[in-house]
Amino acid sequence: MKLVRLLKIAVDIAMTILFLVMMAYHVTGNTLHEWLGVMLFVLFILHHILNWGWHISIFKGRYTVMRILMTGVNVLLFLSMAGMMISGILLSREVFGFLHLRAGMFGRRLHMVSTAWGFCLIAVHLGLHGGVFAGMIKKIPYKKAALIARGTVAVISCYGVYSFVTRQIGERMFLLMEYAFFDYEEPVVLFFADYISILILFAAFSYYGMKIMGKLHQKRKERE
Repeated sequence: MKLVRLLKIAVDIAMTILFLVMMAYHVTGNTLHEWLGVMLFVLFILHHILNWGWHISIFKGRYTVMRILMTGVNVLLFLSMAGMMISGILLSREVFGFLHLRAGMFGRRLHMVSTAWGFCLIAVHLGLHGGVFAGMIKKIPYKKAALIARGTVAVISCYGVYSFVTRQIGERMFLLMEYAFFDYEEPVVLFFADYISILILFAAFSYYGMKIMGKLHQKRKERE
């Protein structure tokens, strides 16, 4: 059972890294971008196979506010990934070029929107399972490790807000722009630093948000 859990974490981390690299289209180029997309699609399928129990239990049991939020995030992430995969196939010029599909502006817009939402939601999804990483930090034989980790996350998250705005992720999510533009002269390190900060921002937001909600729910139960 422990092995399966570790495999789930490994798949989630691999998907996040792949997603991050795929955001750098101007760095990878089109051919590698498409093949990385295929790899992400395979990991996406594997992720759902490993978590098949969640699919079976989705209509079972009582839905608390926290469960509704977690289920909502998972459904939105699934839709975003599906939109990204479908639009990716429609836009493909290499891997699925033999299909001779023409996506047009619809395909481009769908790809931009679903990619922006998927990038943020995969970070939220990781944050909802952040207890695993928090547990690892607690095992570090240094008393101030947790405090340093929280401070580091807070600083990076603040920068993540700046990156989210300057990278126009919000505009992409709500289709307030037609194309995603890339600066081909920008240092690669800066690009990834910005996007990693956005990932940490959304992961931290969901992790601490769920912790606060959990405490409020516990206090409410104690009053009852």
